[in-house]
Amino acid sequence: MIATGGLIFVGTIQASVICAARDNEDLVIGTSLADMLVAGETVISRKQERIDDPKLGDKGLSGKALLEQTREIYRRATGVDPAAVDPASRHGRLLRAQMDAIVEVMDANQATINAKGTGFKGFIPAVFARLVDEAFARRAMGEAEVKITGPPDRIRNRKARPDTWETDVIKSKLLAPNWPRDQAYSAAVETGGRPAFRVMVPQYYDESCLACHGSPKGEVDITGYPKEGAKLNELGGVISIILYQ
Repeated sequence: MIATGGLIFVGTIQASVICAARDNEDLVIGTSLADMLVAGETVISRKQERIDDPKLGDKGLSGKALLEQTREIYRRATGVDPAAVDPASRHGRLLRAQMDAIVEVMDANQATINAKGTGFKGFIPAVFARLVDEAFARRAMGEAEVKITGPPDRIRNRKARPDTWETDVIKSKLLAPNWPRDQAYSAAVETGGRPAFRVMVPQYYDESCLACHGSPKGEVDITGYPKEGAKLNELGGVISIILYQ
């Protein structure tokens, strides 16, 4: 009985260690996908004036060009060269699927981005991120999903509304006064009837965001939506990652 109990006890510890190691690996993958998406959004934000220049044709933002700049921002932010991540690993496969999605989206939208005679193109960071997430989902083929969501009262696109679990995490964790800025929340939770590891990465309003989301509240912004009256550094969005097990 003692021996049997000892074996069960050791087995339980081993199983816990294996689960903890897997969860840690999934957290690395989830935050990596979020970092890559943010890097791409950053490039679009920095190039917004160029994209919306009605006098300029080719903006020099092909899929390849955009990805090169995105990878450099990712590399500086994480200290990791995405090309160095083992392509045979789950991390490498998903990261490459995301980078391929970035190229796909940029190449598919060249006519819009390069249109002369048109000012505001509507190709803003939020639109870029949504399109990349949709392309990534197709490429990941049920293995993972990425979605930009956020506090329910800050969601403009109905497709981006948080699900029940996301809403609870946003309200009870990410919006809590004592929640550390930039800290992600993760948990193993069944999703759509499948075991999954989920990561929620908070995003905060910066100065560039407030042009559309700031004050005065209710004023229609350049995209045609009423401003939310948001303030600098408030939680504005969340990158929600699902890694199916």
